[in-house]
Amino acid sequence: MKTLIAVIAVLALAACGVDTMGSAATAAALKKQELEQGKQTMQQAQQKIDQAMKAVNERSQKSLDDGIK
Repeated sequence: MKTLIAVIAVLALAACGVDTMGSAATAAALKKQELEQGKQTMQQAQQKIDQAMKAVNERSQKSLDDGIK
């Protein structure tokens, strides 16, 4: 009888650990997804900045070319 109670106690405690590990894995997966989305957002912002800088440089060059003529 004592052995049965001990086995039940061990199984109950082990089940709590599994639930905790599952929650941690879920949280880690969500953080990974957030990180990937953040990287995509950063890349998109960098592309927009690069496009804006290119446009500014082209306008500046055109102004210089027009001033030389």
